[in-house]
This record gives sequence, C-alpha cells and structure tokens, in this order.
Amino acid sequence: MSLSERLFRLQQHGTSVRTEVLAGLTTFLTMSYIVFVNPEILGSTGMDPGAVFVATCLAAALGSLVMALVANFPVGMAPGMGLNAFFAFTVVGAAGYPWQQALAAVFISGLIFLALSLTGVRAWLVAGIPASLRSAIVAGIGLFLAIIALQKSGVIVASPDTLVTLGPMDSAGPLLALGGFLLIAVLEARRVRGAILLGILAVTGAALLLGEVGFQGIVSLPPSLAPTFLQLDLPGLLHHDGGAPMAVLLQVVLVFVLVEVFDATGVLYGVASRAGLMELPDGRKRFGRALLADSSAIIAGSVLGTSSTTAYAESASGVQAGGRTGLTALVVAAMFLLALLFSPLAGMVPGYATAPALLFVAGLMLRELVDVEWPDITESVPAALCALAMPFTYSIANGLAFGFISYAVLKAGTGRWREVHPAVWVVAGLFILRYVLE
Repeated sequence: MSLSERLFRLQQHGTSVRTEVLAGLTTFLTMSYIVFVNPEILGSTGMDPGAVFVATCLAAALGSLVMALVANFPVGMAPGMGLNAFFAFTVVGAAGYPWQQALAAVFISGLIFLALSLTGVRAWLVAGIPASLRSAIVAGIGLFLAIIALQKSGVIVASPDTLVTLGPMDSAGPLLALGGFLLIAVLEARRVRGAILLGILAVTGAALLLGEVGFQGIVSLPPSLAPTFLQLDLPGLLHHDGGAPMAVLLQVVLVFVLVEVFDATGVLYGVASRAGLMELPDGRKRFGRALLADSSAIIAGSVLGTSSTTAYAESASGVQAGGRTGLTALVVAAMFLLALLFSPLAGMVPGYATAPALLFVAGLMLRELVDVEWPDITESVPAALCALAMPFTYSIANGLAFGFISYAVLKAGTGRWREVHPAVWVVAGLFILRYVLE
C-alpha cells in the first residue's frame, strides 16, 4: 500500500492522486489572492508587509497541512477575509490597540475557540444562533469589506456634507479598481479558475504599464519573519490604557470568537457535505478533528504574525474538481510554501489592485441575505440592523451587538421570548456588559 493510500485512503473515497492534485491546485488558485490582500490590509496597522506576507503563507500552509493530516478533509485554510479587516480597521484603527496587542487578542480567541471545540460549546453556539442572524453576520461583513474596498481604491472619499461621496473618476486608482472588479466578475461568470488572482495581477500589470508602480522583480528569497514572529503582547492587551481586562476581552476577543465560530464551522460543514464526507461512517469523527485543526491554526497564525486563520469557502472549487481527501489540502499547503518565493510580486501590488478582490468577495457574501426571514419583523429587523451597522459604524463588533441585542429585545417584547436560544441571551448580555464597561 502506497504512503498516499495509507494516509488518505484514496480508494475508499473513489479518487486518485491525479484528481487530488488537480483539486488542490484548483483550490489554491481560488484562494491564493490572500497572499496579496492580507499584507496590504495588515500593513496598514504598521506591521511589516514582507513579514506579514511570509506569515500569511506559513499560516495557510500550516493550517492546510493540519487539516490534511489530522482530519483528512479537502479544505484549504488561510487568514480569513473580514477577520483581517476587523483586526486592522477596528481593533487597531478605531479602538487604538497596537498591532502586537491585536495579535494577542487573536491568540486568546484561538485558545477560547479550541476550548469551545473540545467541550462541545462551539456546536451549542452554532445551533443556538438563529439562521437570519447568521446570514446577516456574513452579509454585514461583506458590506464592511465593500466600504473598505471602495475607500482604499478612491472610488469613495470623505465629504463634510454627506460623509462619503464619489471620488475623482479621472485618476488611475478608481478606474483600475473598477475595471479589475468587472474583470474578476466576467472571469468568474465564465468559470475561469483563479479569477480573483488574475484580476489582481491584471490591475497590477496595468499600473506597471502606466508607471503607477515600479517593477521589483518576481521571485526572490522570502523576507524575514522576525518583525512579526512572537511579537504578540499579552500583558499589554490586558492592561491597555489601564483598562479592565474584562472590558478588553468583551470588546475585542468576543467578536473574534463569534466570527471564527460561525465562519469556520459553516464552511467546514458545507464543504464536507458537498464532498459527501459527512455520510461516511467516520464522517462525524473527522469533522470533530477538523474543528480542532482550524482552532489550532488560529493560535499558530497569531504566533507567526497574522490575523485569524480559518477554513476557506473556496475549497468547494476543489471539491467540485473531484477532491475528497486531505491530499487536496496537502497540495494547497505545498503551493502556499512555494508562494513564499514570490514576495517581490506581492510587494508590488498596489492597494487599488487588491480592492477589486475585496469588493468581489463582498458581493458573494451579500448572497446570504436571501436566507433572512424577511416577512417576520422579529427576524428581519435585527438582521438588517446587524448588517447595516457594520459598514456604517465601521465596526463588525457594533453590528454583532446591534443584531444580538435587538433580536433578544424584539422577541421578548412580542411575547416570543421562548424562541430565543440561551446562546443568544448569553451573547446579547455580554455585548451589553461590554458597553457598560466602556
């Protein structure tokens, strides 16, 4: 029996090495845009972009490797979209925490996430949050990414009269960003693999031809990881500006944990179900291992120097290509290690080249709104508040707070308090406590 057969049981899953390798390459192409986007987003906090690039590749490779060998799932992992924006623009930008303390918050959230997975509380939380609110959380994060993308590209700018307005459309940044967005959409509609990656590279190439960016090379040895490795500041987080540790945990860690729980669990279950893995005799056991794998990856990522690592929905593209085992994830891990050699290309990508990727992912996330129970006011109003508050207050935390608190209040106010799962009461209470302690 070959090593690949012993590790991944290819025959049992009705697949082959060739199919798994092609599936892994497909998954990597659809999610590889993160190696360009993540350094751009986290670099805005003062973190060294080169080190973040290396941390992103290593965290993705490590997470995918653990998923392959521990759970034997065809799921790629990498720092998550939305979570990196919350890290950069809310925790560091709006709340004013140094990025070292933000990394510490990610580390703590990973420990809590691991504990929730081991004790079964994670499943209890996911089962207890109403479907409308879960859909609104995803859509709200999408809207948050959208306003960041439009702002980064210069499509929208600040206005003293209307808060925001249309930016100058005669400059390269906004035009290239919108052109890149349309290119990604066209390529995706035509089912071209790696559409988002191709869009980023196309905008970067156009910027290079226009003289907007300078050529820095394509391949070189990876930059140093030292500027972000083991830089998390736990003591500083717990005593930030003399504030109470509980207030810090409620304000920052709670949001990380909630988004990680809903995002990763939903993606893992969706991809595993699509691959037919949940129907196998050991499907539930392997799913439990996958939950432990993704929570462990968060801890490792924070140590390396990046925001929360999570399972990627783009893994469904690999499943569509025939991936059924961890060999698919192993190929993804190998490709992220190979990507370490392309740091000059990553450093050349301007902000308005990654903005189309953010905007396109935002559009995909807005599809979740169709699952909101719009005819039921007690479901639709909290969902709408949750989704709208995220971009308009520039905070995922505020959106979650508005959603959970209003859901509990409306259900109680209409005499339907029995419909509220205890998990909702707990989360709503924690958010209220957060505002009290602020």
